[in-house]
Amino acid sequence: GLPGAQVRDNALSKARFEFRWEDQFNLGLDPERAREYHDATLPAEGAKIAHFCSMCGPKFCSMKITQEVRDYAATLDADGNPKAKVIPIAAEEAVKGMEEMSAEFRKRGSEIYQ
Repeated sequence: GLPGAQVRDNALSKARFEFRWEDQFNLGLDPERAREYHDATLPAEGAKIAHFCSMCGPKFCSMKITQEVRDYAATLDADGNPKAKVIPIAAEEAVKGMEEMSAEFRKRGSEIYQ
């Protein structure tokens, strides 16, 4: 292969994953055409800092979903259990706490937004 091609490809992949649009354009083989294609589908200037592209959109972005899965996996131990310790409380304690909060809510006028 071409010397440096793998380094450039890796840099482009990292820029793509991190939504660094300017770096993606500049690392591409034809930066001007890449900008033209991008601007044809997402013309607003803010689209150059968006964390999604026009292909999948914000809800189905594979890069975003991959990061969310990584973040979630980071909260689990090797067996797939949550790393954070959950302190169990008795049902009676939970009911008592909810009753106390309900009484406080009523005392303050039962208004959600004050």
